[in-house]
Amino acid sequence: MKTELDAWLALGMKATLWWRDDDATRPGPRLNRLLDCAETLPISLAVIPAKATSELAERLCSVTNISVLQHGYAHTNHAPAAEKKAEFGNHRPLTALRADLKLGRARLQELFGDQFSPIFVPPWNRFTDTLPAELAKLEFSGISSFGPRRYPPISGVLNCHIDIIDWHGTRGFLGTDAVLDQIVDHLFKRRHGLVDNAEPTGLLTHHRDHDTACWQFIKDLLDVTYNHPAADWRPSVQGIASVEK
Repeated sequence: MKTELDAWLALGMKATLWWRDDDATRPGPRLNRLLDCAETLPISLAVIPAKATSELAERLCSVTNISVLQHGYAHTNHAPAAEKKAEFGNHRPLTALRADLKLGRARLQELFGDQFSPIFVPPWNRFTDTLPAELAKLEFSGISSFGPRRYPPISGVLNCHIDIIDWHGTRGFLGTDAVLDQIVDHLFKRRHGLVDNAEPTGLLTHHRDHDTACWQFIKDLLDVTYNHPAADWRPSVQGIASVEK
């Protein structure tokens, strides 16, 4: 990874990155460990509105580097058994989706106030094609799923590109080489204009599911990027703003 960052530095470019952690509902030792790892680094916590507790809001109220994103409503699967899981897929009427969006947003605004950033994170990173238009009507600033965003870019999309967990295998850490390959691949493609260069490279984590190797990788990654002049961690709001027209 250092070699790729060095290539950005040689071009006088900043390798922007951002960090999203999903499925937060309540405080606890794992959330504390996540916040300790981040230190002052900006981190976006995707919170499940229907399951979020007032204790979580109390824990985060004094954490200045946190922004809260809306992670679905209840993180409930509504897809048939034969299909991939989705809460905001095309399996429910649009009126039901709209109601959940409103309820979730109101809940997070009530709990987190100014820490809430109206960026929608669909559970399982899946959503119906009609959802972005509904988000715009409800004055959400954007949506965040997984994979390089469309290029040329459209306003209000900020995705993640690196997932450190092996969800289809051990459900533990994916492995250092595999995760570094994801990071370097996206940075390389940005540097060469193969994907949208303005979209920060997004790290996706799930603090509630981390094993020891996940935590160690995060520490090692942050050590490398903290100390490299080309690496620049950004809050989610800046990543969304990078495609505003």
